[in-house]
Amino acid sequence: MRVVRRLPAGPRPFPEPILAIGNFDGVHLGHRTILDAAARLATTLDSCVVAFTFRPHPVALLAPERAPPQIMSLARRLDALAGVGVAGTVVVPFTRQFSQISADYFVEEILVRRLGVRGIVVGPDLRYGQGRQGNPETLREAGRQAGFEVEIVEPVVVAGERVSSTAVRAALLDGDVERAAGLLGRPHQIHGRVRAGDRRGAQLGFPTANLLPRGGLLPPDGVYAVSVRIDGEAGRQSGVANLGTNPTFGGVARRLEVHLLDFARDLYGCRLEVDFESRLREERCFGSVQDLVVQIGLDVEAARARLGKGADGNRDRDAGKGPGPDGDAP
Repeated sequence: MRVVRRLPAGPRPFPEPILAIGNFDGVHLGHRTILDAAARLATTLDSCVVAFTFRPHPVALLAPERAPPQIMSLARRLDALAGVGVAGTVVVPFTRQFSQISADYFVEEILVRRLGVRGIVVGPDLRYGQGRQGNPETLREAGRQAGFEVEIVEPVVVAGERVSSTAVRAALLDGDVERAAGLLGRPHQIHGRVRAGDRRGAQLGFPTANLLPRGGLLPPDGVYAVSVRIDGEAGRQSGVANLGTNPTFGGVARRLEVHLLDFARDLYGCRLEVDFESRLREERCFGSVQDLVVQIGLDVEAARARLGKGADGNRDRDAGKGPGPDGDAP
């Protein structure tokens, strides 16, 4: 996927594209409905789909005290957009100067002259131009005059809830990772590289991969059933993860520790993608190490049950096997 990080002043980067406009934080089911509609229009008009987004989020510039936390980093957004078949993405630097352009200028200068759009697909909440002058209907009228098509996609509703980045954030911040997965169309994912820990987990019989999480919004501290992909490998491993400070041992730094079920291999230095499948419990401070060990055993069995796994614990029997990741105990 080609990524354009500055609005072109010279040759257009894409031939008469179909633009899908949005922030695309999370690339959730609502976003994917917009992208699917853009793909259908692109097929009809023999064109390509290009996502049009901003960095940073406009609210982060205009009202930073109200800026929402990002569900995923820009790099992860771009990966997700590429994964659903988008040919290119235009990432517009959202500056104060950009926030002051008129709605007409946005259409005539940016969409028509610089990008040469043939069609645009948006959701009903689109606002553009200084003071949020523009909306989907004004864009549709501008399209009639300028010669490009505009399609407005209705909101997606899942289990009675309208899908939006706001709804996904709320679910994640509540720890309801299953509800978030329903809105996203997949589990929420965090990635990170395995680093050395205190090696306490192996001593307790539950070796863990110790991660410094990157690339997304973290749910509340607690214990979660997870599935994990090791970078460069097919298939996923089932596991149980603790997100928090490890209070039983007086920890203060927040980290993610993942115990892979029935897995044995050294993972130091490996990059892991961790999918949050289900929340099992809150993080607690135990009165003794033995109490903690007993609870970890119960957590492992609960994770097996939530993930629907038997004794082997693997989501994919062809996934890698071998000695154990070693880090800190959940």
